[in-house]
Amino acid sequence: MTATFRHDEPGTPAAHWSTDPDEQVDFDGIDRVLVVAAHPDDESLGAGGLIATAAARRLPVEVVILTAGEGSHPHSSTHDRSILATLRRVEARHAASALGLPYGAVTVGQIPDGEVRQASDEIVTALVRRLGDPRDPRRTLIVAPYRHDGHPDHEAAGRAAAIAAHRTDSQLLEYPIWFRHVGLPSTLPEGKLVGLDLETDAHSAKLAAIAAHCSQLQPLSKEPGDEPILLPDFLEHFTGMTELFIRSELGTDDRLEQLHRDAGEPWGADTRWYEARKRQILLGMLPRARFARTLEIGCSTGVLTGELARRSDALEALDSAQTAVAAARARVTDAHVRVRYGSTPADLPDGETFDLVVCSEIGYFLSPDALRGTIDRIGELLTDDGVVALAHWRHPIDGWPLDADAVHAAFAAAQLPPVSAVYRDRDVEIVIHCAAECLPDPTA
Repeated sequence: MTATFRHDEPGTPAAHWSTDPDEQVDFDGIDRVLVVAAHPDDESLGAGGLIATAAARRLPVEVVILTAGEGSHPHSSTHDRSILATLRRVEARHAASALGLPYGAVTVGQIPDGEVRQASDEIVTALVRRLGDPRDPRRTLIVAPYRHDGHPDHEAAGRAAAIAAHRTDSQLLEYPIWFRHVGLPSTLPEGKLVGLDLETDAHSAKLAAIAAHCSQLQPLSKEPGDEPILLPDFLEHFTGMTELFIRSELGTDDRLEQLHRDAGEPWGADTRWYEARKRQILLGMLPRARFARTLEIGCSTGVLTGELARRSDALEALDSAQTAVAAARARVTDAHVRVRYGSTPADLPDGETFDLVVCSEIGYFLSPDALRGTIDRIGELLTDDGVVALAHWRHPIDGWPLDADAVHAAFAAAQLPPVSAVYRDRDVEIVIHCAAECLPDPTA
């Protein structure tokens, strides 16, 4: 939902948002806070009280502002974009100081104002890099613009934050800015309203932070185009003793679906020597010539699926990209093969067992919690003589927190059959888990 509005036209009165929230912000179990904003002042208006509250609790708080907000006065004859960018960067740092944050806790990015959507992948990668070290057990609360706020930069920032939260198992709260100017709580397209009642000190800090954004509150000059952006009726939404957020479902991460739509076979499995060689090594490392029931998690377009089908009496393949599933079904038409759409671990089979489970190039596209859940489910699905085969690219995976080492270490630490074989080179690591008594007799 994208609303149409003007900042200088009357909007929804603040009194119409004086409503009882569905729940209250709960910091229990939160070890750090990351606040994302599209422009300087978004963070102060939407989450200034939360920032001040978290800082007072001695929670580490980082603020990432994606643009310098240099497009705030497009018709100014006295302040060009570079001057506005400089002003607003300084204001953001003053606002952060007013909220109790140390120097360096706020980052103002270089994305051009108005072009956040075009930089979505870059933003997700940067956010995941900040949060995604699998060795760091801290639980993070991400606070970001509402994904249906009505401003394209706000919505893109919110979507990027939601994807980062999905990939890193972070909690997410969204703050509405312009949606409060044009909408009502009763018209929220989704999500629960979450309130934070501010202590006096946090409220005072928030007002000081808002006041730091002088370029938005006061005329830049007497010339046309230099009028203030944040007008009193609008500001009234953000100066009360309660901050309002929205808690929505994170939704699905559709990046892999987009890759398959854009490229057909995004990994070059049909053409790249790396892919062909990897498949042959993996297949050669399997300890038996044939398996009764095989489960392939993350089948993509089905190139490996076709090879596994020739060594399986029955094969079930799963992928979370609809386009990939359609391609795999078209490629592998054998009657004993079932290819279906689903995510892991939620959509792994129930009430079935498999003597071969294959995870190739999929583990690092899961969040840490999803990987642990997948490994647990594999343990439940595996027969006593079952084999688990892993194959993963050993280079960094931009935009996701895990890599091959982390994925394979998680499998090695789980209650699965022990590692029986490993192949590793510069590019790929292939690992076979299989009980020793299930290995073939080389003398037979």
